[in-house]
Amino acid sequence: MKVRNLYIILLIIADLALAMAQSGQPGQQDKSWNRRPRGAGNYQIVLEVSGRNEVSRYHEEIDPLDLAAICAGKERAMNRAFLSAEGYLSTIEKSVDVHRRQIEIARLRMELGQLWSYRGDMTKAAENFETAREALVRGLLDHPEYSDDLIYLDEILGITYLRKGELDNCVHKHHAETCIFPLTKAAQHTVTTGSSAAVRHFIRHLKRNPENLEVRWLLNLAYMTLGSYPRNVPRDYLIPTNGRTNAEKLPRFPDASSDLGIDIVNAAGGAILDDFDNDGLNDLVFSSVDACDSIRYFKNNGNRTFTDLTEESGLSGQLGGINCVQTDYNNDGRLDIFVMRGGWEFPMRNSLLRNNGDNTFTDVTKESGLLSPSHRTHSVAWADFDLDGWLDLFVGHEETPSQLFRNRHDGTFEDVSDKAGVNRSTFVKGVTWGDYDQDGYPDLYVSNFAEKNLLYRNRGDGTFEEVAEKSMVSMPLMSFPTWFFDYDNDGRLDLFVASFVPSVTEIARWFLKMAPQAETMKLYRNNGHGEFVDVTADAGLDRVVPTMGANFGDLDNDGFLDFYLGTGAPSYAALMPNFMFRNIEGRKFVDVTGETGTGHLQKGHGVAFGDVDNDGDQDLFANIGGFVTGDKYNKALFLNPLPKGNWISIKLTGVRSNRASIGTLIKLSLSSVDGKQSHRYREVSSGGSFGASTLTRHIGLGKNLKDNKIDEIEITWPASKTRQIFRDVPVNQFIEIVEMSKEYKVLHPRSFR
Repeated sequence: MKVRNLYIILLIIADLALAMAQSGQPGQQDKSWNRRPRGAGNYQIVLEVSGRNEVSRYHEEIDPLDLAAICAGKERAMNRAFLSAEGYLSTIEKSVDVHRRQIEIARLRMELGQLWSYRGDMTKAAENFETAREALVRGLLDHPEYSDDLIYLDEILGITYLRKGELDNCVHKHHAETCIFPLTKAAQHTVTTGSSAAVRHFIRHLKRNPENLEVRWLLNLAYMTLGSYPRNVPRDYLIPTNGRTNAEKLPRFPDASSDLGIDIVNAAGGAILDDFDNDGLNDLVFSSVDACDSIRYFKNNGNRTFTDLTEESGLSGQLGGINCVQTDYNNDGRLDIFVMRGGWEFPMRNSLLRNNGDNTFTDVTKESGLLSPSHRTHSVAWADFDLDGWLDLFVGHEETPSQLFRNRHDGTFEDVSDKAGVNRSTFVKGVTWGDYDQDGYPDLYVSNFAEKNLLYRNRGDGTFEEVAEKSMVSMPLMSFPTWFFDYDNDGRLDLFVASFVPSVTEIARWFLKMAPQAETMKLYRNNGHGEFVDVTADAGLDRVVPTMGANFGDLDNDGFLDFYLGTGAPSYAALMPNFMFRNIEGRKFVDVTGETGTGHLQKGHGVAFGDVDNDGDQDLFANIGGFVTGDKYNKALFLNPLPKGNWISIKLTGVRSNRASIGTLIKLSLSSVDGKQSHRYREVSSGGSFGASTLTRHIGLGKNLKDNKIDEIEITWPASKTRQIFRDVPVNQFIEIVEMSKEYKVLHPRSFR
């Protein structure tokens, strides 16, 4: 059988022609997300239905430093794409030999269908795809070699109608249960025309191509939205979902974003949960990859409401941003923001936004020395790599040399990439710092897409040694978010690396209990000798989850770190749940997606854990939304409903070390009522590389603690190398520890109660 040959061949021809005309123009790398390098597996890449490729061919030279110009340039590209396709189609349809040009008409109708899907008008997209199918049927009289392509138009139509159903029911009639997998009765569609049409086209496809697991999976989802799964699914196409997401019984985490007024509808982007105004409440900042949408800032009022301060804060002009992270680059005690742009697209400027202390921010990118027009950036990480008490910045770029900027202590940075030996050109998708070898200096891990990863060991003299192969952490090839964390509480930082395999088929294979055909995520346990051991299978994580945004936190206050994976790909066909994994005493992880009700089917990007309501547990924010203009969705904030185990919240304030305390080590010693001893270990960071959790450390302590006290809190500061020890600290409270202070301070922040 030919593989989608009409659609792919004709688009390749068009791509090549336009690429020759636009040689060297930005946007020519925009297909990089669906690369499949040798060694990554023999998986099926998700069918592209988004219009992204069609629009990107019309990108023009745009000033990468002018955010408003980038917005306008993208709008022009979309309009030019429509004008070109519609103009050419009009010319052909007026031709006297139009009956002989049905194949070309089919291609142009398919292109217009893609363009309307890019814009988010799935009704017009479906109309054009339907017309394309009719033209193809007529064209087969002269070109029978394209007969097999009809079935792929049926898949495209099924995807288009399924997305239309999501818009009619999940976006336009949004509530807390919509689009949460597995679907409850409240989540089923009341407007059924979209999913019903999707079912018809998917079944028509499967009758001729029954082995297509991608279509089988989407067919099952369509039946779920109609409330007729599994009973109405044809037996040969059924994919059982029971029994794969309910290993641990937990209550559902309700999505409270609508109640709190933060359910903004926009595209993919980063997320930060942290206290930007120092009032003891975690605020919310998130970005959007849509170049015409600004970063958003919501102040937490402490009374189950948030106030949108985007305009007042001066952030409304900060357009676009695939990712963002907090920092305190100038040691003034106020959290600043760094915004990344250009990932998966073309070079754009990043932004360093200084917090002025009055809920306003100032763009200081140029004066800080961090302004650059030459890179596509998706991930950065802050750490004091030279232990001088000031935070430095590593910026990971796509296919241009990465950069390490040393903080000069005066609000400016110097590029020390070459001297440090960390200036390799790779396709960087995630970066994270952590002192894995416990020599006091933060080391750096770089997660690359479609090539091996890098581990830079900090020598302590301003230079780094690349040791990924030696330390056995260079895989997976198709990797994305990453982080250091001590998942088993043995006092050594372990390493998690998520894989990004853009394949819906791999999700279907897991539910069908079939072996994966692609790289799985990786969990590396630190063996304490400068190397890591791959414990992915032993920990129950040897599965493929196409991960974009991700982060970790403690769901149940047991002191063992859990994590959440946001899934997807640019195509509307990439419809799969996000996944929650619970850590079982540092031995294994179990999928608790179904029980917690966190399996959002829309695309998950920036993820952040933090105690939003100050009730003693960690909540979860997910920046939900896709990459193209029409693929937008409501943000989600899942409030933690679990019974409260013991906990402690520790805000650290550096004096000789960096003020934000990034890289500071915490060790808790605990005794249970039966005399057992245990420990909890944390290193201060914002967590994963796509999404930023609070820097204040919320640490679960478990149950049955002796005297309801922590035996000992030990803090080790990175720059001063000093240690502080506090004994017999009562549990279930918020405290602040200032470097070198002899006493800790009890805090009394407002809560939602």
